[in-house]
Amino acid sequence: MILIRHFSRSDRLPHCTRSRVGKIARKLNTTESDPNSRPEGLRLDICTEIVYDKIMRCALYARVSTTDQNCEMQLRELREYISRRDWKNGGEYVDTGFSGAKASRPALDRLMADAAQRRVDCVVVYKIDRFGRSVLNLNQQLVSLNSYGVRFIVTSQNLDTGEKSSTSHLLFQILASVAEFEREMIRERTLSGIRAAQAAGKVVGRPKRVFRRDEVVRLRDVENLSWRAIGKELGIPAMTALDSYRQSAPATCTETVVPEAPVSSGKRKKKTVAA
Repeated sequence: MILIRHFSRSDRLPHCTRSRVGKIARKLNTTESDPNSRPEGLRLDICTEIVYDKIMRCALYARVSTTDQNCEMQLRELREYISRRDWKNGGEYVDTGFSGAKASRPALDRLMADAAQRRVDCVVVYKIDRFGRSVLNLNQQLVSLNSYGVRFIVTSQNLDTGEKSSTSHLLFQILASVAEFEREMIRERTLSGIRAAQAAGKVVGRPKRVFRRDEVVRLRDVENLSWRAIGKELGIPAMTALDSYRQSAPATCTETVVPEAPVSSGKRKKKTVAA
């Protein structure tokens, strides 16, 4: 992070000085990725100096797919990683019970918004599949972080996008593809297990609710109650009552009439074929 320190108490600097400060600050902010390699300060003139803040503000991101899991192991590893480098914990963003294939998650959305406002200098995750399991979404998020000037670090897989090398980008693409491949394999195994259980006669899915379906029809047609009131009366969700009413509605006989072809009046014109 770059800070501008003024030695004078003047409210405004001359236009040439302010323009020079902005150009040099933008240049240094885009070319220097490691704050520890920057000098202590750069004197622009007798009253202005650029001072470097060597404290790296890190955003720690962790995710689990189910609510019966927790992210404490991931967060502990991330805290130890930044403490060994004397970096600052800029916030912990945790998504619990969200799939990695989703591009929008509450904590992830807050993280990207803070990165866009440069409230953090780098994003640290334990594994790349914790950040996402879609190659498309990961590439879009990496492009956004690079445009914000925010580094992306994966601790357990030795990946750091702050290193301006083609190897790091190649490793990112490989790990993103592996993460998406693992998700597809998990999905295929789950569907195969469901099909095997159904073939064995096991009931898969939500348990069926037992209630008077004719009572739903009576409450709706006779007493004109709303679906929410019917669900409260029978102890079932409103959508369950609506689906039951639609299934118990008598089928109406419909007849499809095919319209006849219009009959043109008058004589048909003869086609003339050129010789």
